[in-house]
Amino acid sequence: MSMQLAPFVITTLMGSMLAVSGMQGSAQRLAQVQSPGQAAQAQEPEETEEEKEKKKKKQQQEQKEQQERQRQQQQEKQRQQQQPQQKQPQQERERPPQLTPQQQKQQQEENQRQKQLQEQQERELQQKRQQEQRRLQQKRVSQQEQQERIRRQEAELAKYRKNLEAKHRQDIAERDARILEQQKRIAQLRAQREYQERMRSQQAALMRARYDYRNDPFYYTAPNYRYRRDGRYYQTNQYGIRQLERALQAGYNEGFRAGRADREDRWRYDPRSAFGYQDANFGYDGRYVRQDEYNHYFREGFQRGYEDGYYGRQNYGRRNDSDSGINDEWLIAGAVIAAIIGYELLTD
Repeated sequence: MSMQLAPFVITTLMGSMLAVSGMQGSAQRLAQVQSPGQAAQAQEPEETEEEKEKKKKKQQQEQKEQQERQRQQQQEKQRQQQQPQQKQPQQERERPPQLTPQQQKQQQEENQRQKQLQEQQERELQQKRQQEQRRLQQKRVSQQEQQERIRRQEAELAKYRKNLEAKHRQDIAERDARILEQQKRIAQLRAQREYQERMRSQQAALMRARYDYRNDPFYYTAPNYRYRRDGRYYQTNQYGIRQLERALQAGYNEGFRAGRADREDRWRYDPRSAFGYQDANFGYDGRYVRQDEYNHYFREGFQRGYEDGYYGRQNYGRRNDSDSGINDEWLIAGAVIAAIIGYELLTD
């Protein structure tokens, strides 16, 4: 019986040994399949300092690019939010401000203070002029110089009359009137037509005028003033200075009316677009100064008058309240005139 069991026992032991060996091989293969990353990690070499620095710079660059994209997106969002406001017409944005009753009262009080200050300055300026007149010596130029002045004056007057008759002046006026009608600027259109009517009356009087040059003291009086314009000095006598003052006065008066009209029309601040500013000839009779010089000082006065009229204040002048003044006449302050012309009395 022992002999019969021996082969069986041997066979059983060998089978068990083979099974155990197979299980160990399977376990090793399963471990390799389940943790390939661990095996790869064990085989991966450590990073060098240079590679770490490159990796750090790359991360910083990516962060900067991300921040830049966010900034651009924020700007685009703000631009889209502001876009409806930018489409608002310019004349709507630049309308003159509406004053409250309290602000209107303060404005009236400020205008009154400005008026009193200007009247005091004008009295002081008048006294200074009287003192200068007493100091002036009526020096006469030579007869040859007098003849040369008259010759230049006649040529200047002929040129001025020709400019007034030029057709393009009327074409410009008609074009501007059509634009004002399209823009529904009724007050400014009325102001332009009133200016044109005054210019027609002035032109008619100029064409009828006959003048005695020889008995006009301007043409035989030597220069006794100098004035500054565009960084240069020019000389004239007291009659030439008075003509420059008249240009400033006429410009201020017309500018005040134009500025007030744009305020009534609720239009933007734009003195240079007014027909009176572009023409700049009202009040000029063609004498004592050149036309372009008169135009320059007319526009200087016009801009200041427009500003006062547009904002309803009296920084540069005031209403003419004298008995001889008309209802809608505005006077530029004497101190403003003196500052613009910058004239000085010539002394020997």
